[in-house]
Amino acid sequence: MTFLPAATAQRFHVPGPGPYMAAHAAGCLPVIARERLEAALLSPWAAGANDAWGAWLDAIDVFRAGVAALLGVEAAMICPQPNVSAGFARWLGALPPPKGERRDVVMSADSFPSLGFVAGGMERLGYRLRFLPDNTDVRDADRWRSAMDDHTAVVLVMHVTSNSGAVAPVADIVARARAIGARACVDIAQSVGVVPTPAGEWGAHAVVGSCLKWLCGGPGAGFIALDPADIVNLAPMDPGWWSHEAPFEMNIRDFRPAADALRLWGGTPDIAPFVLASAGIETISTIGITAIRAHGQALQVLAREELTPLRPDWRWPVGEVGGTLCIDVGDERDAIAATFDARGIRADFRGNIMRLSFAAWNEAGCLEQMAAALT
Repeated sequence: MTFLPAATAQRFHVPGPGPYMAAHAAGCLPVIARERLEAALLSPWAAGANDAWGAWLDAIDVFRAGVAALLGVEAAMICPQPNVSAGFARWLGALPPPKGERRDVVMSADSFPSLGFVAGGMERLGYRLRFLPDNTDVRDADRWRSAMDDHTAVVLVMHVTSNSGAVAPVADIVARARAIGARACVDIAQSVGVVPTPAGEWGAHAVVGSCLKWLCGGPGAGFIALDPADIVNLAPMDPGWWSHEAPFEMNIRDFRPAADALRLWGGTPDIAPFVLASAGIETISTIGITAIRAHGQALQVLAREELTPLRPDWRWPVGEVGGTLCIDVGDERDAIAATFDARGIRADFRGNIMRLSFAAWNEAGCLEQMAAALT
């Protein structure tokens, strides 16, 4: 088993008093974040006010380049978004209207609910939301293939499912969608920063993600990565002046969408969330996602070894999972939650499922504290 150096935790402000194991909800603040915010946002603002836009747009370029490096795509194909839902909605709304019977948006009911709400709202444009059969294992590529047909317009797949941690066979699902003439979108909110996300190899039409979780970027910084071959087909429903190929042209009678992914940007952008997100991306990239993945997997193995003798009735996930262990603790849920709260152990629960995330700042000692709480 391979672990990160203990000093890695010093790159983050880790809340206490107990171990913090909730990166799946919100990553810890990187130590460099305040410095980056001061340098890229506050100092230019104080020095130049309206003239600060040059520095602020440079900060957006840094963000786009950072995300692109993580995904293995061109920076021009990255468009900042406030969150995953906004990115998915903007992309769906920018697609050519559905025609004939090809109008189904296919996804798992285990997708993050907000994305289902987006797809349901798009029914006013002619789409139909259709879920995979209940209890479908999202890792079963054959189940995805059998769910796609001539009625399928869009397939949405979560790379890592938040309720189970299951890692989906993205490349196979995307290939099937393309083979039948459908578009594919991949949600990497629960994988980017902890599981390799080779979006450039997947061939998806769109990839949406967030920096809040494993990238330790805080709220408000999401993104969408677009297929360069498909971008010409996208006509945003809610364009703004920053969607224009020449934002400062200021001719209200002549909107020309940007040639790159920024056509999905919109009106005057936020800057601060993307400066903070870049600090998270820099920190995680410097540590190395491969190293973080190996570290987390080693802690997952130790967790099973340490906790199974104490709770032999718990149901542990099977197969490959992302950075989060989703464990069915049965009717102990409330008691465990209360015990953890009393000791400052940060995890969370969805129903009877306890979610434990092992990030770069976690060490084996966190398992000893959990074991002590359970005895």
